[in-house]
Amino acid sequence: MYVALFVCMTTRAIHIELVSDLTTQAFLAALRRFVSRRGCPAKILKERDEEIGATSASDERQQETQAFAVKHGIEFVFIPPRSPHFGGSWESLIKRIKHHVIRTMGNERFTQEEMLTMLAQIEGCINSRPLTPLSSDATDLSALTPGHFTALRELTAAPDEPLTDYPENRLSKWERLQQRVQFFWKRWTTEYLHTLQQRNKWTEEHPSLIIGDMVLVKEDNLPPMKWMIGRVIAVSPGEDARVRVADVRTSTGVYRRAVAKLCLLPIERDLQKHQFLPGQDGSVSR
Repeated sequence: MYVALFVCMTTRAIHIELVSDLTTQAFLAALRRFVSRRGCPAKILKERDEEIGATSASDERQQETQAFAVKHGIEFVFIPPRSPHFGGSWESLIKRIKHHVIRTMGNERFTQEEMLTMLAQIEGCINSRPLTPLSSDATDLSALTPGHFTALRELTAAPDEPLTDYPENRLSKWERLQQRVQFFWKRWTTEYLHTLQQRNKWTEEHPSLIIGDMVLVKEDNLPPMKWMIGRVIAVSPGEDARVRVADVRTSTGVYRRAVAKLCLLPIERDLQKHQFLPGQDGSVSR
C-alpha cells in the first residue's frame, strides 16, 4: 500500500491517507476522503506521476480526474515527474516523514488497521508542533499549532506507558504499534528541534534571547504530542555580552537552561504586531 500526504501551503498542516494502489481511482478515493474531512481546496499542487492512469483505459481515468476537478472547482497544478525539487516545502515534509516512518517500521508487517492507526497518530504528532505564540501576554504559555486550523484546538494524545526501552518479545501487537509511534516521535522531534537551532554562516548578527520570548525547551523522553513551552523571564549574558543562559517559566515551574537547549519559536518576533488570537468558541482568528 501507499501513503498520500496532503500539505496545507498556508499553515503547513498535514493530512495522511492510506492508498491501496497507484491507479487514478485509488487517488480519487483518497481525495474524496480528504475533501469530506477537511473541505474542498481551491488548488492542488502535485507531481505528475507517470504511473497514475497508466493502466488500461487511461484516457477514461484522465477524463474522470478532470471531471472531478471541474465539478468541485479544483485547479490542478502539476510539477514535472521525478522532480521533487520543484515541490519545495511539501516535498521537504514528504522526505522527512518517509525517512522516519521507514526506519520506525523496520521489517515488521502491519495490517491495514494497524497502518491506519499509526499514520493517524503520526499526523497528530506533526500537527501538534508549535508555530508561534497565540498572544504577546507574558503569562500566556499557549502556542499556535497546525492543529488549531484542523481541529480548532490544541491536539493531545491518549496517555501511554513509555515503551521504547522494552524488548519487542514482551509486548503485545498493539503495544508494539505504540512503541513504533514513540520511536517516530523521538526521531522526528530531535530533527525538528535541530532545524529550529540552525546557525548559518556568521555574515550578520542574530539577536539574542530577550525577556518575554517564547521558546521550546529541549527535554528528553517527553511523550508524543507533548511539548515543553515556556517564556523567558531572565537572561544571563556572558563576557561578550551575548546571552548564554536563560531562566524559563513553564507550566511546571521555572528552569534554568543554556541557550543551546532553547529553541525560539519561528517567526515569533515577526508576528508581534499581527497576533493570532483564540476566540471564545475555541476558533482561531487573525
